[in-house]
Amino acid sequence: MSKTYYFPLAKLHQYIIDYFVHWGVSASDANLTADVLLAADQRGVDSHGMIRLSSYYGSRLRKGLIDPACPMTILRESPTTLSVDAGNGLGHPVSVKTMQQVITKAELSGLAMATVRNSNHFGIAGYYAMMALPADMIGICFTNSAPLVAPTHGRQAVLGTNPIAVAVPAGSSRPFVLDMATSIVPIGRINVYQKEGKSIPSGWGVDSNGQITQDPAAVRDGGALLPLGGSELMRGYKGYGLSLMVDIFSGVLAGAAFSSHVGNATQDRVCDVGHFFAAVKIEAFRELTEFKKDMDELLDLMRHSPKASGEERIYIHGEKEFENAERAFAEGVPLSEATVKTLIAGGQTDGVPFDLKPTRVIEERTEN
Repeated sequence: MSKTYYFPLAKLHQYIIDYFVHWGVSASDANLTADVLLAADQRGVDSHGMIRLSSYYGSRLRKGLIDPACPMTILRESPTTLSVDAGNGLGHPVSVKTMQQVITKAELSGLAMATVRNSNHFGIAGYYAMMALPADMIGICFTNSAPLVAPTHGRQAVLGTNPIAVAVPAGSSRPFVLDMATSIVPIGRINVYQKEGKSIPSGWGVDSNGQITQDPAAVRDGGALLPLGGSELMRGYKGYGLSLMVDIFSGVLAGAAFSSHVGNATQDRVCDVGHFFAAVKIEAFRELTEFKKDMDELLDLMRHSPKASGEERIYIHGEKEFENAERAFAEGVPLSEATVKTLIAGGQTDGVPFDLKPTRVIEERTEN
């Protein structure tokens, strides 16, 4: 049996603020970080939410590997561009502040973009892309990450899962929000199969010799994930190219670490993660109402296209997450049993006890 615990949004938000303030982060930066982390749990992307609070952020703050002051320095600036050094602070506040400036610049110039270097994990990329939606802009966000993915024909992990996020406003339809990794699966999915003693589908990863394997342990122990698409036969070089593109924009262009130079959470060194942000003002190209009308038509063409046998619905990217967020707002934020246990244990270790009471608990039977 597995349990899901539901908590009031406001109480979880305050707990996250208290947690980061405990480590010396300012209340304002902690507030921004709480917004991003809770957005992940609300939208159903719990791998990037509160489960990382102590295990990743707290652990590195405790060791002095993240600067709680979150110093942000503008290195270069023009009317349409911005280059930022995050000062090895938390990735969330610098990313929110940078994207805010990008949107302001795009309002004046029609287009704007920014890079951030010397940063850390920043949560879900989709959050920053969606920041452009209230301004009726298209938002774009990339970030690189620690190496877990082998290039096509390779056998060593030299690329991150390097996500791409794009948010586009529509009219009566929900916005289009693409938020995807460029690896075929996240490493966490491999961990689940290994824990359950199951073989992974062929094409998810390679062993230390670069051979496709169905053994999750072989992927974890010296092997690597494959890019989106999988093997060359399944045109995995396209995912490889997308991942490399993200590393160019987020790493090389930003002046951050790239490829195998990006640090991971288990290493006692600075990660130097890089991010890329952009905003496009739609009215710089065409009438906004006409754009939204065409977006509605495009998305409706997808929804109402013929469905495969046995399927009831065709989703637009972001729809499931918007529906999850609406339920979380009405019913409380769902946290898995594993997340709650992690919060309790981490809170005890870090001196910020997680003693919130859930409003309800749902117990479900899981298959063996």
